[in-house]
Amino acid sequence: MRFMQRERATLNELLPGLDAELSAMPLGDLECARGPGLKLFKDARGPALLVPVEHSGLGADAVSAVRVQRAIASRSPSLAIATTMHHFSIASLVDVSANAQGLEWMLLQAIAEGSLLVASGFAEGRTGQAILSPTMRAKVRGGKVVINGSKKPCSLAHSMDLLTASVALPTDEGERMAVALVGKDSPGLQVRPFWNNAVLAGAESDEVVLTDVEVPMDLVVRTEITPDQQLDELQTAGFVWFELLMSACYIGVASALVERVLLAGKVNASLRAGVFTDIEAAMRGVEGVARAISQERAGQDALVDALVCRYHAQDTIGLVVRQCVEALGGMAYISSNDVTYLAAASTALAFHPPSRGRMAEPLCGYIAGGPLSIV
Repeated sequence: MRFMQRERATLNELLPGLDAELSAMPLGDLECARGPGLKLFKDARGPALLVPVEHSGLGADAVSAVRVQRAIASRSPSLAIATTMHHFSIASLVDVSANAQGLEWMLLQAIAEGSLLVASGFAEGRTGQAILSPTMRAKVRGGKVVINGSKKPCSLAHSMDLLTASVALPTDEGERMAVALVGKDSPGLQVRPFWNNAVLAGAESDEVVLTDVEVPMDLVVRTEITPDQQLDELQTAGFVWFELLMSACYIGVASALVERVLLAGKVNASLRAGVFTDIEAAMRGVEGVARAISQERAGQDALVDALVCRYHAQDTIGLVVRQCVEALGGMAYISSNDVTYLAAASTALAFHPPSRGRMAEPLCGYIAGGPLSIV
């Protein structure tokens, strides 16, 4: 079948064997807590996907990356969503490495060669809090940065090798946001249970707690956030990657249901064609923005484009999933948890930042000619 042929061909080219491994396993096994997906991803060199070739990585561009994430999500939603947090961190490190003279390139090479997973400790999941607000507090002591705080939920909490933590770092000009790179075995780092839902349990989204964790100063990247939460170039690029990759993941989850409908000959051809064209249109929008940032540096225009695609994808996914569940019928619903699970998992795109409601005023301000802020 031609549906998702392009995405799965890209996955097979970059991470040979992973799609076959995932497709051979029951969905329930892949989606359970501490399931096999993340090990398979590491064994396939998945953590090196966005690391440049010159640093021993696979050097995938944005178009290839969103195709890979859609393909993985159609097999295992948890795996795709968890690894998006890794790719988001790597994309930011790549951007820093291209404009810095520090140790970033060495870290990228270590991640690629060791197939290391990087968790993201940014302010996702705190209702009512601006997502650029640091999740943790920091102070400088003895030439090191000492961090206290927690991140919950934090995907890859158990399988991570490194954590990128957003911290409030005191400076002569007042507190500024910085990103610290923390090793999983750092004294004072703990993982506590947090995720109580069976849906997306395989993403390992538990709580990571840091208590007086010391980080060398050369593993702390300072950013230039203004008090009104306007974005600097690094954060803008990071958010573009996050929105595109996460949108592709949930399009992939919905695609798993679309695929079942397309294979079910009993379903009306008009409905089959309808869900196919709707989900493909959503993916083509994501690919269009991905192609643009592969050709030039991501700026605020690209971030607005990515947000437009993401919010449109939310609406499209909701419509397509409802149609697929109804078309597949009661027996598919009764005989297996898969349809129920995929339908439930597909709704979670709305929970990732920035929410549509909180971004309404900033988007209107941007359309009127002002700078974009993230709240």
